[in-house]
Amino acid sequence: MTTAWQAVIGLEVHAQLRTASKIFCGCSTAFGAVPNAHVCPVCLGLPGALPVLNAEAVRMAVLAGLATGCEIAEKSVFARKNYFYPDLPKGYQISQAAEPVCQHGHLDIETVDGPRHARILRIHLEEDAGKSIHGEPAGAATRIDLNRAGVPLIEIVGEPDLRTPEEAAAYLRELRSILVCIGVCDGNMEEGSLRCDANVSVRPLGQEALGTRCEIKNINSFRGVRDAIAYEIDRQVALIQAGETVVQQTRLWNADLGRTQAMRSKEEAHDYRYFPDPDLLPLCVPRADVAQLRARLPELPAAQRRRLHRDFGLPLALAAGLIEDPQRLTAFERALGPHPDANQALALANFLLTQVQAALGRSARGTHDVLAAMTELADLCQRWRDGALSNKMLADVLQGAFADARPLAAALAQHLEQAGAVVSDSGALEAAVDEVLGRSQPQVERYRAGHPQVLGFFVGQVMKALAGKGNAAKVQEILKSRLDR
Repeated sequence: MTTAWQAVIGLEVHAQLRTASKIFCGCSTAFGAVPNAHVCPVCLGLPGALPVLNAEAVRMAVLAGLATGCEIAEKSVFARKNYFYPDLPKGYQISQAAEPVCQHGHLDIETVDGPRHARILRIHLEEDAGKSIHGEPAGAATRIDLNRAGVPLIEIVGEPDLRTPEEAAAYLRELRSILVCIGVCDGNMEEGSLRCDANVSVRPLGQEALGTRCEIKNINSFRGVRDAIAYEIDRQVALIQAGETVVQQTRLWNADLGRTQAMRSKEEAHDYRYFPDPDLLPLCVPRADVAQLRARLPELPAAQRRRLHRDFGLPLALAAGLIEDPQRLTAFERALGPHPDANQALALANFLLTQVQAALGRSARGTHDVLAAMTELADLCQRWRDGALSNKMLADVLQGAFADARPLAAALAQHLEQAGAVVSDSGALEAAVDEVLGRSQPQVERYRAGHPQVLGFFVGQVMKALAGKGNAAKVQEILKSRLDR
């Protein structure tokens, strides 16, 4: 985009609430079930079936509103949003339109240009639609899975206050962190628990009137949000500069091709023929309930980042990585102990975000297993920092521990024992170093010619000779003493 143009961006984020049952019936919301297993007359839209509102979904929506500075309406109304699509069995979606449960909130984000105050127009409750499965297996007809139909959602509708793709991605990250922190959404974008639509228009710099907007539907990653908006900005600018007109429409993001594609003409609110749902009474949220929910709010992500930076000296980016998962932050704080210093905190944060997280990602066990053995993990981190565990040994220990079905503490002890003693004997280490240097004269000359990065090559070769069990710190010390003569 040239500097002569300004983008105007607003996000609409759909977050699946972490309730055990659907919003208007008792069917399970569990992900991954056999298609059409979690259905009943209500979510199938059968004649005579009546909806009953899930109180826990209401509480979660109010919590989300309080965490984003919204006003909570004492009375809100459910409406029918009428449209036809195969995965919408009733022919309408129950949502909130003119009278949502939360409105007039905000989100404060950090950008490269400083803080940005992004307003939130409203947060409303609604039910999800089912899922259309096209052409799987290859050549098959479209099939419909209604397990997701009726799953409770909140839609967070942002005002058009964002100006760059990077700001939009930062907004979505911050919103996800808040929703996960307060426990109302698991934030899993791959499974569709968090989905984003982006409204994008462009206008000449200095112009107040908005341009024609296009909506990009169902983006499911932070990178996708950034890239889809960047492409759409460039597309609209190119159209205008070529003397053409931007057509208001709904578009889809094709990540494989790196472009947005037209889906249909953009609907307006009147196209859906909203009217109050006759089967649902107005929703009334007493002020006393709001006060109780406000008292339940935990420390929010922005405050957590500031505290980690203030108390432990962690860079804000590292602090942000820790708080992406509340369990990870708990693991960090438990492992630190009562009187941590800044170096210990920095090392442990990096340890959890790299070594431990990588091992967890390769196993079927969850972060709660880390919480069961924080003392052992803190000790393991210290051994690794001191060189008493090589990278290979550490990876083997963690991978074996997280793959074990027994308690993590016992698994760690066993795998540490199986890993064997680290080679710290100076004679054995010096012999291995001398052998590697003796057969690596070109690399020795390169190191001494002013290329210190070659040291990593020597460390790797020595550790390989020692089957990954050499004391890494001592190996590096001996290498430098030999090479710097």
